[in-house]
This record gives sequence, structure tokens and C-alpha cells, in this order.
Amino acid sequence: MSQIHPTALISPTAQIDETAIIGPYCIVGDEVSIGAHTVLHRHVVVTKLTRIGAHNQFYQFASIGEDPQDLKYAGERTWLEIGDYNTIREACSLHRGTAQDSELTKIGSHNLLMVNTHVAHDCVIGDHNVLANNVGVAGHVTIGNHTIIGGNSGIHQFCTVDDYSLIGGASLILKDVAAFTMVSGNPAKTHGLNVEGMRRKNWSKETIDVLRQAYRTIFRSGLTTVQALEVLHSELLPREPKIQLLIDSLQNSRRGVVR
Repeated sequence: MSQIHPTALISPTAQIDETAIIGPYCIVGDEVSIGAHTVLHRHVVVTKLTRIGAHNQFYQFASIGEDPQDLKYAGERTWLEIGDYNTIREACSLHRGTAQDSELTKIGSHNLLMVNTHVAHDCVIGDHNVLANNVGVAGHVTIGNHTIIGGNSGIHQFCTVDDYSLIGGASLILKDVAAFTMVSGNPAKTHGLNVEGMRRKNWSKETIDVLRQAYRTIFRSGLTTVQALEVLHSELLPREPKIQLLIDSLQNSRRGVVR
């Protein structure tokens, strides 16, 4: 049997793995599924229509799977999906999607969401990300993998934050953040590459040097985006496959990239 504290309130339509732990005063609502070894420590609310994977940790006063804060929302059946090995700290709020988008807010695996992080409706967050205290992620935002978002930062709706990027604390993100870049400010500007993050992952000096050359080509050479992409394709991509992530950032941007 699942380890469910007697003060917890569990919907009869919830599906809870027998190895999950539901702590004191938690509420698990209708059509919620909770995977193996996931822990709701205490005072956690999982409202409804939420799928949670394995080995996650939820701390007190987290609000999970609540209705989206969207005036167009009219009670439609929409979902929140959370992967495995995530840590969701105190007072985080993660909202379900809306019918106007994909009806789904999706969070991947191995993420750390620190105290009071808000993830709004229809966001898609990948794997191995760190969102520090009081980060606000507006609706329809996409966050890639291996990013770090500094505390008290806000991300405008429909923005994309690409892989291996770093956002400094108290930043306002109004455009897309290109892969590998380090941005900060209000509004944010680029301040080079996330080199320290690359070193922590034991990337070679050769790889980092090529990415630096790509950064200079895009952001500091005075070339147009079309011209910079030509250089990346013809000169740098053959030397380093990771250049493709930068190419994708430029080609797929809907709002323009932070510069």
C-alpha cells in the first residue's frame, strides 16, 4: 500500500503508486496519477488532471495542476505532466494548459524549481534545468535543457530559452535566449557565453573556442542574421556539431533573440 498520512485527502479517481509517499495535510484531486517513489512531503495540493512520474519531491505549499490564470479558460479538460526526478520546492505553482494551445503544460525530468517559482499554462520545460527562487515563467514559454534561470527573473509569454543558456538574477526576458548564451538585465542583453557551465560539463577547449567564434559571428561582427548563419553553416558547423543548436536558435526564433 502507498504510504498515505491519515490527514491527507485523496480523490477516489487518483492513482497513486504503492511506493509513493503522501504526507500530512496533502490533497490529491481527481484524475491525478503519481508515480513510484514520488514524495509529497506535507501541505501539497495537486488539484486535478495531473500526471506525475517517479522519484519526484514536492515540498510544502506547492500548488500543482491548478486552473490556468487565463481569462479565456472556461473549465476545459486540460493537463499538467511532470517527468521524473524533479525537485519542486516550497510554494511553487505549476498550472495546467489551455484549450487555445496544446491543452498541456509539460515539465521534463531532473529539474530543480526553487522556492516560489511559477510556471504558467502551456509551458514546455525540458530536462536538467534550475529555476531559482521567485522565477516567473509566463504562458506558452519553452525552456530547453541544462539552463539556469536566476532568482527573481521574469520570462515574457511565448519566449524560448534554449539549451545550456544562463539568465542572471532579476532579469526581464522579452525575446528568445539563444543556446549557450549568458544574458542579464532589464531588459536583458547578452554578456557572452555560459563558459563556466561548459567547463563544468567537461567540454573540450576546442569546442568552447569554436562556440566563442560562433558567438562573435552572431552578436559582435555586425553581420546580418542571414550572413551570420552562412558563416556558421559553412565554416563552423563542420568543426563542431553543437553549432547546430545556435543555428536552430536563430532560425526558429519567433520573437528575435536577446542581443
